Amino acid sequence: MKTETKLFLIVMVSMFVFAGIYAPVTYFNENPAYGVPNQIEWVGTLALVFSGLLTGMVWLVFWVISRRIDPRPEDRADGEISDVSGEVGFFSPGSYWPLGLAATAVLAGIGVVFWLPWLMVAGGAALLFATGGLTFEYYTGTRKFGPQ
Repeated sequence: MKTETKLFLIVMVSMFVFAGIYAPVTYFNENPAYGVPNQIEWVGTLALVFSGLLTGMVWLVFWVISRRIDPRPEDRADGEISDVSGEVGFFSPGSYWPLGLAATAVLAGIGVVFWLPWLMVAGGAALLFATGGLTFEYYTGTRKFGPQ
């Protein structure tokens, strides 16, 4: 977690530095063709500040977790590749729920793009159903784990 912590710290600090540079540059960049007085371009400035805050939240999570757990092999100087060998996790061999999840997200997105409230509601309900199906796929039916 040390590597992720350093990475997000660098990104967070750079976003705040960029916001600190971007605001004065846009303020002093007067365009006489349009007759607009000096003013800060707030959309870009706030986007950089909020991006810094978002990466700061991720950095804080990684920092707290890295202090609570033992260093992983990739965080130690004496770590070997063989230290992380073994079972990585369980990956579904074949599931159609991600396809349904993507299709319902597209349905809800089309409702947002064309501002069709009925399609947004239908897409949102279908999205909740598909999320539940993906989450509980291995708790029901023929793929249920455990003694049967």
